[in-house]
Amino acid sequence: MTTNTGISPIGIRPTGYRLPETASIGRVRLQVSSLAASLAYYTQVLGFRVLSQSGAVATLGPEGGPTLIELHERRDVRPVPRRGHVGLYHFAILLPERAALGRFVAHLGAIGARAGSADHLVSEALYLNDPDGLGIEVYADRPRAAWQVRDRQIAMTTDPLDIASLVRAGAGEPWTGMPAGTTIGHVHFHVTSLDQAEAFYHLALGLDKVVWSYPGALFFSAGGYHHHVGTNTWAAGALLATADEARLLEWELILPTPADTLVASANIANAGYDVRRDGTDRLISDSSGITVRLTQRSNQ
Repeated sequence: MTTNTGISPIGIRPTGYRLPETASIGRVRLQVSSLAASLAYYTQVLGFRVLSQSGAVATLGPEGGPTLIELHERRDVRPVPRRGHVGLYHFAILLPERAALGRFVAHLGAIGARAGSADHLVSEALYLNDPDGLGIEVYADRPRAAWQVRDRQIAMTTDPLDIASLVRAGAGEPWTGMPAGTTIGHVHFHVTSLDQAEAFYHLALGLDKVVWSYPGALFFSAGGYHHHVGTNTWAAGALLATADEARLLEWELILPTPADTLVASANIANAGYDVRRDGTDRLISDSSGITVRLTQRSNQ
């Protein structure tokens, strides 16, 4: 296994259209059963600020923005089933530095919040579920120079996380909420078929395929990132999320210019997917019913 020095080629490019390397994840829109319960969790446990609230909709982000999460209340929707459903596996909140993740770990311990954890080689991660069972990852990346590449694939695994080392990285400073520079780093989905996921995210949408030997999963990205989109078939037999369940409504892919949106959406349409207009944005659903919004706005 070799360390990525910037010379080793990473991933497999799509045969046709390829997304700009600066493409990034914007906000995620979630349907929840109780706005009050969700706001309590996202502010008190995760440390987001409420940026706006109107009726059954609230937006959240770090202090000063941008908006990363948009909550839509639909009273009495069912929670995510224990085995999951086809749709959101988790959305992943990327902290700007390891020290912030260390402070977050200490915060979770202080309030008695339960979380899973993993060392993925490229990153260190914690896993939580909101009051409706929607999956959340909070993570910090290791420097790209430390990522390892084998046969064009970025090396990722699931190893035990060194919690004590993370807490030490926080240097005893208090957790004061999601810091400036926090983003949505990636989204990860349960899908019905990896072949169909590859057809959409790689060939139609134009993301590079960067990890393809991870059991039951495929990972895609722009610009050599370890993944902007993860897909898996680990929820075998699960059904598509319905309008009566807590679920992901859509996720945003931010492209540099309106021209990029036009070219990307044309490629997707040529691949046989329905492209819907919403102003200057474009909405497309994959074969598992997961909707992406192509947009260029600042995400404020």
